[in-house]
Amino acid sequence: MKYSSVTFTSSTIEDWQRDLLIDSLGTIGYDTFEQLEQGFIAYIPTASLDVQALETMLLQEAVGFDIHYTIKEIEDQNWNELWESNFQPIMVDDICYVRATFHTPKPDAPYEIIIDPKMSFGTGHHQTTSMMLSYILENDFKDKEVLDMGCGTGILAILAVKRDAKHVLAVDYDEVCVDSVNENKIRNNIVPISAELGSEERIEGKMFDIILANINRNILMEQLDQYSLSTQSGGELYISGFYDGEDLEMLIGRARSVGFDYQHKKMQDRWCAAKFIRK
Repeated sequence: MKYSSVTFTSSTIEDWQRDLLIDSLGTIGYDTFEQLEQGFIAYIPTASLDVQALETMLLQEAVGFDIHYTIKEIEDQNWNELWESNFQPIMVDDICYVRATFHTPKPDAPYEIIIDPKMSFGTGHHQTTSMMLSYILENDFKDKEVLDMGCGTGILAILAVKRDAKHVLAVDYDEVCVDSVNENKIRNNIVPISAELGSEERIEGKMFDIILANINRNILMEQLDQYSLSTQSGGELYISGFYDGEDLEMLIGRARSVGFDYQHKKMQDRWCAAKFIRK
């Protein structure tokens, strides 16, 4: 699969504006981002690149600052080189070590996850992924049926199994992500993960003890009805991919209306994650 890079530059954009713009780009197909001193680079499968959709989004979102962009198609053989030069291993809560295949192992880490970050979002570096990993580390997943909605590389699903989940259904609308999950579960010697292509229709008629959904506010708002139908009474919902404040309040209200009780939140750099219990 060929990818294109879109380099956004601005001398006036602030960090929170950049984050909001990246969040909006995620809703139109951009799946990986690289920060620059005065802007950032966004990556998207070339077949999904829609300049008109990009222009429309910028008219709506890039208010209050000037921004310019250039588009370039990336040669397939350069993708891994890009990731290897930018992707560094991380430690979550001092107990979960996330690395790529080309990094040195850390056998003394209680949990080690090996992720090939090629072409899919979810390496643990983004604040939302890190907070979701932290939630998994803090809570009981033993013998649970788990859903990882918008699974990306499968990093959350892998940690859930390492935390003794019985089985994880990993769902993503991107075929590259589904392939990535299947590859990464082999790298981590994980068996009980099933990866499926699609969206909320893949979970109709299925029930879970725990749902993990690290997506974005709009998709979460759309899918909360189905999450409610698919969560056991007393089951848990963990969501991220949105901001504290208005985004969280909207999601709490919507979740309550479909039978979830809000428990608490995590925050990193204005990004937010939250836990709910199904009544």
